[in-house]
Amino acid sequence: MVFIDSNDVVSQFKLRAKLKELENQKEFYLERKEKIKADREELMSNYELLEKFARERYYMKKKTEDLYVVVEE
Repeated sequence: MVFIDSNDVVSQFKLRAKLKELENQKEFYLERKEKIKADREELMSNYELLEKFARERYYMKKKTEDLYVVVEE
């Protein structure tokens, strides 16, 4: 158990470290998921904010408007 098989002390230590890292990542992504849900709810409840988001992110426009994209060099 100590040095010979695949469940030796060194492997157990490495696996425990990997588990801790994955748990931290899980916590990060769960927090991020909650923030995205809150942002989505806010967008869906406010039409003006949704329109602003669509215009900025997806370059959407009204039929009577012209769209100009300015790229800084």
